[in-house]
Amino acid sequence: MQTIAQLTYIPLYSDHPKEQVQDLIEFVAQHDVEVDVNYLSTSVKGDTDVVFDLIRDIYDEMTLETKAFRLHVELLSPTDE
Repeated sequence: MQTIAQLTYIPLYSDHPKEQVQDLIEFVAQHDVEVDVNYLSTSVKGDTDVVFDLIRDIYDEMTLETKAFRLHVELLSPTDE
């Protein structure tokens, strides 16, 4: 099964939010998912387990690196692709 997740990461109280968002995009690109970067969000598509593991990895990584953030995740229903 394949899942698509739309991710919006918002660093709060940051002097360099664009750099933090770029770091996250680079982090996501290291995973086994298709990545589509848009102006306000990034979409990832891949095996359902990989996508859910990636969401957890993002949350853990940003918790270590950022004092405060928002991570919005929207999931589309899985496909058989």
